[in-house]
Amino acid sequence: MPGRLIEDRPADGILRLTISNPTKGGALDHEILRAITAALEPEPEGVRCIVITGEGRHFCAGYDIAEIPDDVFAVEAERLVAHPFADALRALDATDVPVVAAINGTALGGGLELALACDLRVAAAGARFGMPPAKLGVVYSHTGLQRFVEAVGFPRTRELFLVGRRISAQTAADWGLVNDVVTDEALMSAALDWAGELAGNAPLSVRGNKRVLRELERAQAALDPAVERELLELRAACFESEDLREGVDAFAQKRAPRWQGR
Repeated sequence: MPGRLIEDRPADGILRLTISNPTKGGALDHEILRAITAALEPEPEGVRCIVITGEGRHFCAGYDIAEIPDDVFAVEAERLVAHPFADALRALDATDVPVVAAINGTALGGGLELALACDLRVAAAGARFGMPPAKLGVVYSHTGLQRFVEAVGFPRTRELFLVGRRISAQTAADWGLVNDVVTDEALMSAALDWAGELAGNAPLSVRGNKRVLRELERAQAALDPAVERELLELRAACFESEDLREGVDAFAQKRAPRWQGR
């Protein structure tokens, strides 16, 4: 069963998008990612703030690649990551409407990057955060890594991506990954309070300042085109590796991976 994105309007001017894929920890599949893009493009009428959250105990467990068959794994895994996920993040980056992530539980991999693509993040105290590429054999995108560097700096980004341990909501707040931590029960109320305040601010100011910040971030992230091509090729090669398939299988089977280095 594919996941789905639930849309509702909990208050005037506020659109809530809820990731629903309960049997897979809120993992991102094609249907959810395309629905996120469709919800943001074109800009929804009458919306002054957007809240993104998850259903149940998970915010989002990253990409849904564990059950892709071996014979099409490389192609399908890269297709999910490189196209609908990238499109959803571009839509989040491009919208002039402020976006709040209400992180209700586990936020891993692409799920954590999705939260970072939002303007503000409120986390439940019981939430856990992690970037598992080193545990799976994934070379992460340079644009994704840049997003983390901008949020927490190079030392913390190295810790997240090279070590791969999960961290608590309070540690995430201390690092700057989230703006606020509240009790699990108060999460949605707190997120809607943030959204209500944002929706009540001067729209020209909010949209204008968001645009300025977006352009400043882009200017800092600019790479030499030849270097960028090399990084894209490095990432693409990982999807063909035996280690990625082994890492995903080991993760799903809750066992230690047997790395081959190829």
